[in-house]
Amino acid sequence: MNRHDLALGAGAGLLSAAAGLAAGHLVAALIGPAASPVLAVGSVVIDRTPTPLKQWAVETLGNADKPVLLGSVLAGTLLLAALGGVVARRSFPVGAGVVLLLVAVAGWAALSRPAARPVDVIPAIVTAAVALGALRWLSPDASGPREVVDGMGRRRLLVRAGVIAGGALVAGTAGQWLVARVQDVKNIALPRARRPLPPLPRGLEGRFRGVTGFQTPNEDFYRVDVNLTVPIVDHESWTLRIDGMVDRPYELTFDELLELPMIECDVTMCCVSNEVGGPYLGGARWLGVRVSDLLERAGVRSGADQILSTATDGFTISTPLSAAQDGRDMIVAVGMNGDPLPREHGFPARLVTPGLYGYVGSTKWLTRMTVTTYREEKAYWTDREWATDGPIKIASRIDTPAALKAVDAGRVVVAGVAWAPGRGISAVEVRVDDGPWQEAQFGPDAGVAYWRQWYLLWDADSGRHTLTVRARTPDGEVQTDDREPPFPDGSSGLQQIVVNVR
Repeated sequence: MNRHDLALGAGAGLLSAAAGLAAGHLVAALIGPAASPVLAVGSVVIDRTPTPLKQWAVETLGNADKPVLLGSVLAGTLLLAALGGVVARRSFPVGAGVVLLLVAVAGWAALSRPAARPVDVIPAIVTAAVALGALRWLSPDASGPREVVDGMGRRRLLVRAGVIAGGALVAGTAGQWLVARVQDVKNIALPRARRPLPPLPRGLEGRFRGVTGFQTPNEDFYRVDVNLTVPIVDHESWTLRIDGMVDRPYELTFDELLELPMIECDVTMCCVSNEVGGPYLGGARWLGVRVSDLLERAGVRSGADQILSTATDGFTISTPLSAAQDGRDMIVAVGMNGDPLPREHGFPARLVTPGLYGYVGSTKWLTRMTVTTYREEKAYWTDREWATDGPIKIASRIDTPAALKAVDAGRVVVAGVAWAPGRGISAVEVRVDDGPWQEAQFGPDAGVAYWRQWYLLWDADSGRHTLTVRARTPDGEVQTDDREPPFPDGSSGLQQIVVNVR
């Protein structure tokens, strides 16, 4: 096979695969976005990736981890499809077999998800039909002598390739448009809390540029989860089931949940993957129902020590039962900063647990809470040997000045945030080089479950300086450079930055 045939075959395979994947994605947008072939395979890859590699991806790639994974899956698929196209120019059945193998993997991936339904294989079937049809259309007739592509033959091939490429573009764009359309949460009227909190005050961001805002807007709130696509949940058919080691298991519809007594609470959430000085935390006002009220209605039996919560896609999280019984405001949240939960943050309902990292207490797209024991049941992360308790460590961060930034000598504002949700922050101290610790000033206070903004006015001399920050809690605990679990070692240690003063 000459270079010309290789190029034609590879191009035919790529175009055919693109058309099939686009058609499958469009169908998945109507059935369930997670069943889209590339997304389904990507989800399987995530589930089977070793934990250390997952942690490396989050810490190294940040919010780009999912696009990089999807891009890698897509690139691998297209390369194999190109190979199938090359083979198809010699033997169409063999080339078609390569394509069918790829689609079979996608179908298996779609059906292997915990919450998979039989219809989730349909996008893979559509992908196979479109891809094989396109490949046949672009391949030479295997029943006769090979056609030399020139003159009208070349023109015909280009027209067919253009039709397939255009169809792939239209189908893919339509699929993305449908997914984005259904992700909008509309026509949801949230009830008022029985005792509404006063509005959160404006923080230090009104005085000092570069300081993290006191309240994180919904669109800026961090998102870290294992989902490659946001689950689309119909709140009208959604239910929340409370069962397990309880006397009276029951289910609630969304409307029934909204009729229960609601509370507002200001809670800072933090991901365990947040590295020292990292961005994976945010503060918001949440509206929801106390988990303790829901469990009291069910009647918890003695011996239980865990709440195994399940998302609509089958993902599970393990939370200590004590977190719902020790007086903290652990809630099933339905509102965030005055609006219904955005879909990417768990609509229609999610758990919010002050003082615990998200992997322990923040199940999104919640549909079930099972009272059980750690001995009997393991969740997604505990099955991977992550710690069961996951208390958020005391931590602090410098927002301004930025590391390695050049600033003018004289009065410099050093500012940032500190957090220890569930315990609160009583002091923040800053050290310049090897000098003494200097106590910073605070911004507004929204309670022990919320972070604190802080600032220090530093009289900076010319030169290169190292700034270190630490916080302490009301019970006397001081932030240290300790790197002990829960797991992994993020969100611990002291942040240090270097600043150049002109």
